[in-house]
Amino acid sequence: MARGLGYLHQEFHVCIIHRDIKSSNVLLDDEFQPKIADFGLARLLPDDHSHLSTKFAGTLGYTAPEYAIHGQLSEKVDTYSFGVVIWEILSGRKLNDARLDPDSQYLLEWAWKLYENNNLIELVDKSLDPEEYNPEEIALLCTQSAVASRPTMSEVVVLLLTKNSSEFQPTRPTFVDAISRVRGETSSSSSSSASKATISITQYSAR
Repeated sequence: MARGLGYLHQEFHVCIIHRDIKSSNVLLDDEFQPKIADFGLARLLPDDHSHLSTKFAGTLGYTAPEYAIHGQLSEKVDTYSFGVVIWEILSGRKLNDARLDPDSQYLLEWAWKLYENNNLIELVDKSLDPEEYNPEEIALLCTQSAVASRPTMSEVVVLLLTKNSSEFQPTRPTFVDAISRVRGETSSSSSSSASKATISITQYSAR
């Protein structure tokens, strides 16, 4: 997946932003090799643009905050979505699960709390070998609030191959949840005309 997105963003003759990277848009072939699917929302990013300003289109929860709230679209939006998919793969659960306790219903928020408590291993699916699969910090880096703090997908490929993310230090992210929730932290909400869903934003200050 990372190689495919890196190719679309930086190796193809024009930058292609998928805009809807999520688990259901990643297919497996007969050899279990992932294939990125459904390019119906894809946009081209001109060489002389750092981002595009456009209406929101995609899937809430997988979407980077700057795009969901302000409509600012760049290739780092796909990086954020990729990070969410990593969390789903690692945990073996959906992004939102109302059957769980409120503290762990929203996967990204739960992951950050476990990271703060130095207990990310609790998130990893018991069927995975934690010593063989260790991309938790990369998932944190991909889902950073600040666009500039997220690695490019080419950098993600290198990090996954070397299993070394020490040069990047994650900071508290902004959580964009498709389910409106009341929290003690500062929050705001906005509506998407496409989905009519409520986005609940919880902003945490950086360490």
